[in-house]
Amino acid sequence: MKNFSPHSFHIPVLGLGFTIDTPLKVARFGISSVLSIVEDEMIERMRSVYSRRYGLDYTPISPKEEDYRARRITAYLNMADIIVARQVAELRALPFEQGNELSTYFELLPQGALLRKAYDQMLALEEGPEKDSLQDYLRLKVQPGSIDVNIMSKVNKQNYDKNGELLPREYNDALAALRGFANSTLTSSVVFSAGYSPDLYAYAEEFPCFYPNEAGELPKNIILKVSDYRSALTQGKIMAKKGIWVSEYRIESGLNCGGHAFATDGLLLGPIMEEFRKNRQELEAELFTMCNEGLVRKGLHPFATSPGVRVTVQGGIGTAAEHRFLLEHYGADSCGWGSPFLLVPEATSVEETTLQQLATASKDDYYLSEASPLGVPFHNFRKSSGEAQRKQRIEKGRPGSPCYKEFLVSNTEFTDKPICTASRQYLHLKVRELEAQALPAEQHALAMDALTVKDCLCEGLSASPILASG
Repeated sequence: MKNFSPHSFHIPVLGLGFTIDTPLKVARFGISSVLSIVEDEMIERMRSVYSRRYGLDYTPISPKEEDYRARRITAYLNMADIIVARQVAELRALPFEQGNELSTYFELLPQGALLRKAYDQMLALEEGPEKDSLQDYLRLKVQPGSIDVNIMSKVNKQNYDKNGELLPREYNDALAALRGFANSTLTSSVVFSAGYSPDLYAYAEEFPCFYPNEAGELPKNIILKVSDYRSALTQGKIMAKKGIWVSEYRIESGLNCGGHAFATDGLLLGPIMEEFRKNRQELEAELFTMCNEGLVRKGLHPFATSPGVRVTVQGGIGTAAEHRFLLEHYGADSCGWGSPFLLVPEATSVEETTLQQLATASKDDYYLSEASPLGVPFHNFRKSSGEAQRKQRIEKGRPGSPCYKEFLVSNTEFTDKPICTASRQYLHLKVRELEAQALPAEQHALAMDALTVKDCLCEGLSASPILASG
């Protein structure tokens, strides 16, 4: 399995939009990152922005068109592939001069990396054939970081045609997103997160890009985001039986998962990583045998040798010493650093007001809330524009958000078609039900607070890159 990055860190997916264009900012420096392919309207807008910026043809893909969601995702990823390839070609053509992007590529590498040592050796040489030869070698070694994508497995809303008829399952949100990635020109990975989805995992079987080609290589890789070793083994076996190899298991700290707090019953990251360290070879061997059996059953060529398994970790890493410890003691292949990059405009897209609020925030500005419509505790930011808007709507007597995008619809308490628990429609029905109970004032107030704390994540986590790009 190819490792696209010479770095020991990666930038995980951040929200729906904060890392949507991160590969266009950092991939040319060999840094791998992950973007969300949930919000296709934002993706389409950002394709328009970057197509203009780089002089590429842009033809809008309307929601009225057939399979528009998958096609929007494919178009954006293909554009990103083209732009990063152009950036890398331009970078390789530069002279080795202090301060330019070619030198920056190597100076960003960790001190002990082989390429960094070769670069430092080149700088120490006198002008001449030996230095020229080493510079040519270094240019050839410049490779972009991986442009990976994230699909939240269980965010898989059913969709309807213009006549209100339910569309076939392949038009469900997560499945359409996977199709969009599979049809793209990228050679990278899809990260499945937020739990096991039989429907999504079964749909992956339909795409040849997830099976080895004649050379035994995987055109596209699958990464599973897991909470512990048992989850990795169980899901790895499910995929292996289908003949699909899981190239990486990405362990995420349960207490710091992109805002959501997935508590792990007191089990800390260290013991989880230790179990992976002890059983990693056994995991790979067992799944390799199982995967080849699955490939043979499908009449496909099995792997000659194991494609390899990467084990990475992210969430809550606070210092370089912790980073090194995870790499050296537990054998992690890479560590994900997320939240710190929200303060780095060269890497993520956070609009200026929010950026300044984050930069000047205090500990008290963050709190654990029930704001997420997904139903798990969520680390919220008191100063966010979304939080201010939520309070304004409550004060006006109209709690909840107008639900235009419907990515997180899940509740059928009042309706046949699922709606979102942060939507104005749901809260109107719920408040009416609450008022009919005629509770004492104090109980009523507490119940209202519990209801109206829900916030719209579709809008709140996707507006920033559009605003940041002007």
